[in-house]
Amino acid sequence: MENFRTTFNIPKGSTAIDFSSKIMMLGSCFAENIGEKLIQNKFQTLVNPFGTLYNPESIAHSLEFLIKKKKFTESDLFEQQGVWNSFYHHSRFSDTDKERCLANINTQIEKGSQFLKKADFLIITLGTAWVYQLKKSGTIVTNCHKVPTKEFERFRISKCDMVEKLRSVIKKIKNQNLNLKIIFTVSPVRHLKDGAIENQLSKASLLLTVHELVAEFEKVSYFPSYEIMMDDLRDYRFYAGDMVHPSGQAIDYIWEKFKTSWIDPQQFTVMKEIEKINQALEHRPFQPESREYQHFIERQLAAIKHLESHYPGMDFSAETLSFQKRFFNQK
Repeated sequence: MENFRTTFNIPKGSTAIDFSSKIMMLGSCFAENIGEKLIQNKFQTLVNPFGTLYNPESIAHSLEFLIKKKKFTESDLFEQQGVWNSFYHHSRFSDTDKERCLANINTQIEKGSQFLKKADFLIITLGTAWVYQLKKSGTIVTNCHKVPTKEFERFRISKCDMVEKLRSVIKKIKNQNLNLKIIFTVSPVRHLKDGAIENQLSKASLLLTVHELVAEFEKVSYFPSYEIMMDDLRDYRFYAGDMVHPSGQAIDYIWEKFKTSWIDPQQFTVMKEIEKINQALEHRPFQPESREYQHFIERQLAAIKHLESHYPGMDFSAETLSFQKRFFNQK
């Protein structure tokens, strides 16, 4: 037996992503992993304007808020242990200063709302069907923010409820942005805190939900990140130390599959140029003031200028600043 793996064909996306595409990522930490890859490669990408989201209900809520451009006020926050939080946001938005918390939330909603109107792709990664509902209000929360467990009811959303909630918000998005392409994926991260059997039931519900939506809507597709992890990689070598999250190697592998499936191959040459610039940023010379290294810096700045002139959507401001700080004027 020569082949010790099971691989499968991943169909090409209906419309290819290129450097002019605007891409919004929503969902679990796996959405952030792939979003980071897109950002590193200078695609115009906005990742999780509400922070990491795991369940379809929270994702639908966040999209509703972006469509309405909701303005959060003090009444939308609560204080817990001296920290202001929103039940609709990840803890990265939490702050000891109430006004700063609100400003951060509303800035991201404004940015996300404008981005969604012009986005070409919306990539949604569903993590779990298990949710926590606040007993006193009935709100399904994005994050419990250390509020005692007794304040919540935990349950698994039914497939029918998930389909209905996502169907409703997809229709609203399509009214606002008719040409938007939506790509669903199910996170390969194992939610074992829910329980091993409960995690499998959850993933099955998410998969059934997504495939019902794909069958119903045009320009709604599915990328099999979950299946790549479970059926192709299928080995604990490809998990991080917690045995729950995919390892860096696994994320790289799934990214390559996504790239082949959804990104225009004509962009690959430019992506290699960007990779060289990223690698150059990591280079630490023994003699930074040497003429050889200064010429190396000049070449990187010239390469950045060339790419920015050909691809106006690319932003190399951070890289340019980093290289300029290493540049010494020589007589």
